[in-house]
Amino acid sequence: MDPHHSAQDVIRCDLCETAIVQMYCDFCHVNLCKPCIGEHIADEYDKHKIVPFQQRKSTLIYPKCATHPSKTCDLHCKECEIPVCSLCTISESHKRHTLSNLFQTYKSKRETIEKDTGILENIISPTYEEIATDTETQTAGLDREYEKLTTAVTQHGEEWHREIDNIVNKMTSEITEMKNKHLDILKTHLDEIKKIQSEIEQTWLNLKKVEESNEISIAMEFSSNNKEFSKLPAKVQVSLPMFSPKTIDKEQLYMLFGSLTPLSTTTGEKGYTLKKPDISARKLLEEPELTTINSGYENLRSVTCFSEEEIWTCGLDSDIKCFNIQGSLIKTIKTKSRKAPSDIALTSDGDLVYSDRQRSTVNKVKNVQTEEVIRLQGWVPLNLCVTSPGDLLVTMYSDDKTKSKVVHYSSSTEKQTIQFDNEGQPLYSGNSVIKYIIENRNLDTCVADCKVGAIVVVNQAGKLLYRYTGHPSATKNKPFKPRGITTDSQSQILTADLDNHCIHILDQDGQFLCYIDNCDLENPFGLCVDKNDNLFVTEPKGNVKKIKYLL
Repeated sequence: MDPHHSAQDVIRCDLCETAIVQMYCDFCHVNLCKPCIGEHIADEYDKHKIVPFQQRKSTLIYPKCATHPSKTCDLHCKECEIPVCSLCTISESHKRHTLSNLFQTYKSKRETIEKDTGILENIISPTYEEIATDTETQTAGLDREYEKLTTAVTQHGEEWHREIDNIVNKMTSEITEMKNKHLDILKTHLDEIKKIQSEIEQTWLNLKKVEESNEISIAMEFSSNNKEFSKLPAKVQVSLPMFSPKTIDKEQLYMLFGSLTPLSTTTGEKGYTLKKPDISARKLLEEPELTTINSGYENLRSVTCFSEEEIWTCGLDSDIKCFNIQGSLIKTIKTKSRKAPSDIALTSDGDLVYSDRQRSTVNKVKNVQTEEVIRLQGWVPLNLCVTSPGDLLVTMYSDDKTKSKVVHYSSSTEKQTIQFDNEGQPLYSGNSVIKYIIENRNLDTCVADCKVGAIVVVNQAGKLLYRYTGHPSATKNKPFKPRGITTDSQSQILTADLDNHCIHILDQDGQFLCYIDNCDLENPFGLCVDKNDNLFVTEPKGNVKKIKYLL
């Protein structure tokens, strides 16, 4: 069968175009069968990387140095943000610059890319699909909705017409009644006048008879009635009713008829929300797996890590210590002020960040060099976290310890302040008590406010979504006072309940799921979750416990 003129169900070699592919050049991205390997690598043997086809694209291709073309880059300059080779380290161009292992930098970037890809694929893209569908549905139903509106106005107009007809009919009936009454009055008056006229006529006839008679007795008996007839009857005057139409005020009539709300387009802060990630993929373990590390701290507080290879911790002294999962101390960093840091976090590049209450600063440690990133005036930094784009969220309190807020920084620039709810009331208690913070995978900001015993969650716009104040339990009888807080790949929120010796697990909407209370936890304090969803918990007595709680 001619492979050029038939449907292929297997991948063929790119060179001979007939044999089934068996190998792959990871440098040239070429499919190869074994007989064609020699031909492919004949030009420059050293540059090719032949691997089994199943392992294609598994070999990292390091870039050539832009300054020294004969060299391959294996380092990364953080200041210049470019890959460099070993010769660059002694050049003036990169003197005093921070150089890191290129593979480690690449690894961190890949993790960030994978995280971003997951968020785009599972949360952001489906959300936009829903928005588009919703908009299409609205568009399709537009004629129907406006027809309903037109019908409502028309029906109301018909009601008005009926009422106007009723008014006209009532008023014409009243006119008819008044006319009949008027007529009755005039008829009665006319009857009285005619009666008097009849009496006058009869008197006139009698007078004529007297005048024509020559009898003295008849004349002597005459008595004049003219005086009575001269008393004219009261004149009956009935005024005709008048119709006084009201001036038609068109504007007032329009207002009385009803009103149409104006067509408005809003960009509501409580409009669309990101689609919830599918949390069905991983289930909670009935019996979590536990590993314990002793840090040597007497008052251990915070913990942060990407993996169990480097677990950073801090307590109530100036040392920030880094351990591996075997409990071996790898690094020790001392703070600038030689005082205990309020909190620690790691950037996506693996740099350590810590907050310094004494100096009111947030600092970054690159290799062994410490640089000030943020300096506050009138405020003192408490706890912090690094967001998915690499920004910083910092909880802080005012110098007089009466106000608290969360500030979102991009580098050292203040990007957003979160302080009040929709009614203008403070979101957080105003004091210097710790307020651990984390950005959930759905981009909500979650703060554990120990003083008021609540987890306070706001959306990206800083608008309050909910407060979680604990879960009723017969066995957890101490007040809920959350300390550390973290989130996992399922967008579940985990928080340390120090006095009840357990961890609360909530879904992203703040609904209680379960406790982790079977790991012999003693006053759990700081929390973090690594890239594999392993939970790390600090205990004040100095232990860091690694808990695998998901299948």
